[in-house]
Amino acid sequence: MCKIQINGKIVEAEEGTMLLDTLRNNGIKVPTLCNVKGLSPTGACRMCVVEVEGMNNLVPSCAFPVSDGMSVKSHSPRALEARRTIIELLLSSHPDDCNYCSRNGSCELQSMAVELGIRQRRYKGSYKKRDLDVSNPAIVRDPEKCILCGRCVRVCEEIQHVAAIDFTGRGSGSVVETSFNQGLNVSSCVNCGQCLLVCPTGALVEKSNVDDVMKAIMDKDKHVVLQHAPSVSVSLAEEFGVKAGKNIEGELVAAARIIGFDRVFDTSFSADLTIMEEAAELVDRVVNGGKLPMMTSCSPGWIKFVEQFYPEFIDNLSTCKSPQQMMGAIIKSYYAQRENINPENIISVAVMPCTAKKFEASRNEMTVNNIPDVDYVLTTREFAKLIRCHGINIEHIAPEEPDTPFGERSSAGKLFGASGGVMEAAIRTAYFMITGKSMTDLKVQILRGQKDLKETSVTIGDKTINVAAVSGLENAQKLLDDIKNKKRDYQFIEVMTCPGGCINGGGQPFNMDIETVKKRASAIYNVDKNETLRQSHENRSIKRLYDEFLIEPLSHKSHVLLHTKYMDRSQILK
Repeated sequence: MCKIQINGKIVEAEEGTMLLDTLRNNGIKVPTLCNVKGLSPTGACRMCVVEVEGMNNLVPSCAFPVSDGMSVKSHSPRALEARRTIIELLLSSHPDDCNYCSRNGSCELQSMAVELGIRQRRYKGSYKKRDLDVSNPAIVRDPEKCILCGRCVRVCEEIQHVAAIDFTGRGSGSVVETSFNQGLNVSSCVNCGQCLLVCPTGALVEKSNVDDVMKAIMDKDKHVVLQHAPSVSVSLAEEFGVKAGKNIEGELVAAARIIGFDRVFDTSFSADLTIMEEAAELVDRVVNGGKLPMMTSCSPGWIKFVEQFYPEFIDNLSTCKSPQQMMGAIIKSYYAQRENINPENIISVAVMPCTAKKFEASRNEMTVNNIPDVDYVLTTREFAKLIRCHGINIEHIAPEEPDTPFGERSSAGKLFGASGGVMEAAIRTAYFMITGKSMTDLKVQILRGQKDLKETSVTIGDKTINVAAVSGLENAQKLLDDIKNKKRDYQFIEVMTCPGGCINGGGQPFNMDIETVKKRASAIYNVDKNETLRQSHENRSIKRLYDEFLIEPLSHKSHVLLHTKYMDRSQILK
C-alpha cells in the first residue's frame, strides 16, 4: 500500500493500480467514455484526465498507475476545461436529434454535457452522412452517433471473442464498422447485445418492436398474449429508480394487463417444460449412447456462435427449443385449441432480457405450419417504455398472478435467469427420471455465483455425470477448445452467451456493474429458497399439458412442437 494526496486529502491506495480506480474507491466521480471495467485501459477518450503534481500535461487517470507520494487534483479548472472541450468537440459533429433518439435520457454524452454545464455551441464540426444499418433483426447500428470510444469493439472482441466490428480508416476518417462495411446481418455478430450495454450513445440500439406491439393491442381482431422471462422481473424495477435486487413478478403481470394484453403468462412455466424435454434428452443420450457432451440450447447467441465458429459441435446441442419458443409454440397450438382461437389471430409477444431473442424469433426453424412461435420480442428496456407510455407507477400497483394454464411454475424454472440455473434445474429432474426419487439437497451451490466456469460431478444411481456451466463467449470458446483437445470430459454443459447469464443480457437496464448483476441473481436464488415447488417435474400444469396434449417428453408431438435443428453457418463468414 502507498499514500497519495487527492484534492488535499491523504488516502491509501495499492501501488500500481490505476488512478481512476483509486478515485472511484474514494467516492470521487471522474467521467470516462472509453473505459470498460475489467478490460485493460486505453486512455483513448481523455475524459478522465486529472492534474498530477510534477507532470506538465494532464494525465488520463484510467491508464496512469498510482505511486507513493503522488498529489492529484481531480477537478481542477484545467481538468474541467479539458473535459468540457472534449464534449463540445464531440457534440460539434453529433446529430441534433436527441428528442427522437432511443437513448434520450440515458445517453452518457448527453449526461456529461449537462453535468459540465455545456449549453451553447462554440465549435461547428463537419457533419458526415452515414447510412443507418437496419439489416439485423435484433440490433440497429447508427454510425452517425458513434463517438469512436471503442467500447463496443473491445467488448465484442475481448469479452465475447466474436469481433463483428472494428475500427477502420485513419485520423478524421476513422469509423467503427463491420468487415467491408456490410450489414450486421451478414457479419459474425451473434446478436448478444453486449455492445449495446456499453455504447454511451445511440450508435447501437435494439431494433424496437414497441410500435408493432401497441398496434397489435389496438387491433380488436387480434388476441395479444404476453410472456415474460425469469430474469426480467428481477431487473425491471431498476428502470424506475428502484435499487437492484427487487423481484416484481406480480407488478409486472398487473402492468401488462393495464397495458391491454389479453393474457399474461410466465416463461418460467415453459422453462419447466424445457427441463422436462432437456432432462429426458440428457438421460436418453447418457443411457443409450447419444452424442455427448450434450450442450444446452436456451441461449440463441450461443447457438449462433456454435453454428458460425464451431459447427463440429452442432450435434452436441440439445434439440430443445428455448423456453421462449416453447411457450410460443404451445400458445399457438394447445392454448389456441383450448380457447378455440385461430392461431393466425394470436399475436405472441415475449418480454426478454436479451436482444438475441429477437433474432431467435425470426429464425425459419422457429415456425410450425408456417406460423411463427413468437411474433414480437421486447427487451426489458422496451417493456419499461410501454409501462411509462401508459402512465403506470410500477411501485403503486397491486401485484397479480399470471394467467392459467401457463401461470404455474416451479422455482427451478425461475433459476434459468442466472448462469448455472438451467444446469441446476435439469440435474434435479434428471435425477428423478433416473432414480424415481428427489435429490436430498436440491441446491447445487457449486453451480451458483459469478465464476466464469463452474464444474462438478453428480452421481445419479450408478452413473456419474460430469457437468459444467460457463457464461460469456470467451469462456465458452476456451471450454470448446479444451474439449476438442480432449483436456476436459463432460456429459452435460450449460452455456450462457452473456457474462453472468440472462440477468446481464443485452436487453437489460444499462448497468453492467458486477454488484448489480449479483443482486439480480440473489433475487432469483431467494425465490428458489423460499418456495415449496422447486422441481420442474412436480409442476401440476406441466403434467396436465402432457396428459392432455403432448403425451410424454420426447414423443412425436413434442418433437414437432418443442424441438428443432440447427445449421452450419460458418460458410457465411468465408
